[in-house]
Amino acid sequence: MAFGRLERNPGAKPMSDINMTPLIDVMLVLLVIFMITAPLMTSSLKLDLPKSDAGQPSEAPAFVTVAIDEQGRLFLDEQPLAQEALAQRLADAGRANPQLEVQLRADRRVPYGDVAQLIGLMQKAGLSRIGFVTEPGTP
Repeated sequence: MAFGRLERNPGAKPMSDINMTPLIDVMLVLLVIFMITAPLMTSSLKLDLPKSDAGQPSEAPAFVTVAIDEQGRLFLDEQPLAQEALAQRLADAGRANPQLEVQLRADRRVPYGDVAQLIGLMQKAGLSRIGFVTEPGTP
């Protein structure tokens, strides 16, 4: 046993670096949340669609979406278009693929005459497969 000076351990020095592990964990959780919710946001166009119990979703391999809101504005795949431009784009799509399905989304407050005129525009473009998109009805 030697007697002498006892050295003290000075203790841990304060850490001056940022601990990245919690930051990475939070970012990964946010990434997972956005990956899950992104497919649920299918449409940014807000329409009050009619409700129907009979509507079944179709599994059409090729389709375009045409929408008309209550102000009468026309949209092709969520992009606003004038009626003449819509007719031209539908005619081009009809020539490229005659079996192309048009999924029509019409606000419930749109007059029937406007919807009928839009359907006539689609048929004039050579597209005869038209599906009406509705919201599921209440049980």
